[in-house]
Amino acid sequence: MNRETADAKSGEATILVVDDDREIADSVAKILEKEGYITLTANDGMQALETIASSHVDLIILDIMMPRLDGLSATMKIREKKNIPIIILSAKTEDSDKVLGLSMGADDYVSKPYNPMELVARVKSQLRRYLYLGSSGRLQDMSSGNAEMITVGGLELDTGSKTITVDGREEKLTATEYKILKLLMENPGRVFPAEEIYERVWNEEAYAVENTVMVHIRRIREKIEINTKEPEYLKVVWVTKLLQQI
Repeated sequence: MNRETADAKSGEATILVVDDDREIADSVAKILEKEGYITLTANDGMQALETIASSHVDLIILDIMMPRLDGLSATMKIREKKNIPIIILSAKTEDSDKVLGLSMGADDYVSKPYNPMELVARVKSQLRRYLYLGSSGRLQDMSSGNAEMITVGGLELDTGSKTITVDGREEKLTATEYKILKLLMENPGRVFPAEEIYERVWNEEAYAVENTVMVHIRRIREKIEINTKEPEYLKVVWVTKLLQQI
């Protein structure tokens, strides 16, 4: 399904697939089109930025190793202006590479060779948070009628607009960051294992997920804490496992 059909089906999500291997980009696009998504493709980071500037995009699947502008650099530039969900798709499988990708602003990571069913599941999960939780501004949260303001100290989380203000200063959150912060602010003082945070936010079974969760926690902390070395709201508790509390 190409871009020309997008306006006629505005409820469908548009996914940008970015990979310098055209066969891989086309293959991923075909998988997503079978699921009913609209797809666009680009072959390097620069093309990706140009496409995002000229077309509506709801989610990006991005390779790391690409000419002109690599995936990590492209992620950083995208994050300067947009909260579009980004899934890194790369042959690099080391934990350090995954953490680096998430640190740059990616929301999830799928390793090559990828399982098509897993990739589609992760796309659906990210889009569910992005579209239906209101970050995109396109679709309304199904529970918006029950919108409320959750307050913890100087933090105010508006569940209607999905925004956080810190001592009156508004900060932007990605859909994943919003769900994590909402979970923690709804349970002030409670200690959460990283695995439980993952299962409740990602809606899938947790397996070796501490790095993934903690990268997102670190990004949230950078947005809500005055001094990240002496956090007031978001603290890590070390016991038999890595636990998280707000």
